[in-house]
Amino acid sequence: MRDSVLWRKKSHIIMMLADRLEIDEERALNIFYSTKTYQLLSDPNSGIQLMSDEYILENILNEIIDQ
Repeated sequence: MRDSVLWRKKSHIIMMLADRLEIDEERALNIFYSTKTYQLLSDPNSGIQLMSDEYILENILNEIIDQ
């Protein structure tokens, strides 16, 4: 996936995370970067980049709940 497309995808997911948790974008960014889902998004071999933003957001939310 092209870097610019992936960057926009990550940005959209961070904004969705902020909205869902009713927090500011900076805090959402910190949460996003601390997740295993972020690591998977950064690995081109994982395939998660092809999933919908909503699916990825749900993965992040599940990770946060499980912590």
